Amino acid sequence: MNGYFITFEGVEGAGKTSVLHALVDKLNDLGYEVVATREPGGIDIAEQIRNIILNPANTKMEERTEALLYAAARRQHLVEKVLPELRAGKIVLCDRFIDSSLAYQGHARGLGMDEVYQINQFAIQDFMPNLTLLFDIDPIKGLERIAANKNRERNRLDMETIDFHQKVYEGYNILLDRFPNRIRKINADQPLANVEKNALDSILDYLRREGRMKE
Repeated sequence: MNGYFITFEGVEGAGKTSVLHALVDKLNDLGYEVVATREPGGIDIAEQIRNIILNPANTKMEERTEALLYAAARRQHLVEKVLPELRAGKIVLCDRFIDSSLAYQGHARGLGMDEVYQINQFAIQDFMPNLTLLFDIDPIKGLERIAANKNRERNRLDMETIDFHQKVYEGYNILLDRFPNRIRKINADQPLANVEKNALDSILDYLRREGRMKE
């Protein structure tokens, strides 16, 4: 692969989506070719699966069904969009990837991180992000942000208890310990401009170490 796959992770309301789109412009201005996408979604089939997963009416969805649907959407998105863009030498910024499944379904749903990882191995065939930015904020503050944002999409996960969201947060911290060379923590509990700067600095530092820094 000639490009770089950089994923953005965090609990609900961490602000990662806003930062991601801001960094597309900043990296483009620096001369990089950048593509923004999201999971589940990013392409038509995966967006259809997203509508099923996140539909607030689908309260009967069982945990393993949820995990399998995420993996199915991930596979289609990977082969149809992510891999072609990487082969073209672009930087792909993706809002969520496998770490979300490990934190949400693996840890918070209690399916087991190793078990959910195995499900996703069938989908991604050992393909992992080059770099992951974990936007760190207390789940309660994140949910408060969501409640205050009238324009944000409300989905089935927003209906979960605070205990569930706390477990997601725990899951992400387990992943941070497990993959310290890939995951970098970004303090998301500060002004947006500061979060954007910290995230951009982390990406540029990675590209510098890879010898891909623009002059």
